Amino acid sequence: MVLELVLLPQMSPKAYVSVVLLFAFICLQMLDALTTLVFLRFGLSEGNPLIRLALGSSAQPAYALAAAKLLAVALGLFAWRSGRSALLRKMNLLFAACVTWNIVAIASTF
Repeated sequence: MVLELVLLPQMSPKAYVSVVLLFAFICLQMLDALTTLVFLRFGLSEGNPLIRLALGSSAQPAYALAAAKLLAVALGLFAWRSGRSALLRKMNLLFAACVTWNIVAIASTF
């Protein structure tokens, strides 16, 4: 509680929810990147055609994926700054589904 008061002083509930949505979005981007790297290490192919193209055109797929995730976070920050919380909420659902898909695919290789 004290930490919240220091980091997020006198925020309205709507603003607090917006910050939580942004934090969740960033965490989901990191989880998606991590599970995608594990996914690729097991020899599975990327389902997103744009990411697949970026991974195939790079000598280091991890760098291409990091660049894509940095772009996604930048777009998430733009959505947050422009008050598009509903968009962030929908994107969080989408990326939660992607992470779940990756985990299920990884688990099915065992």
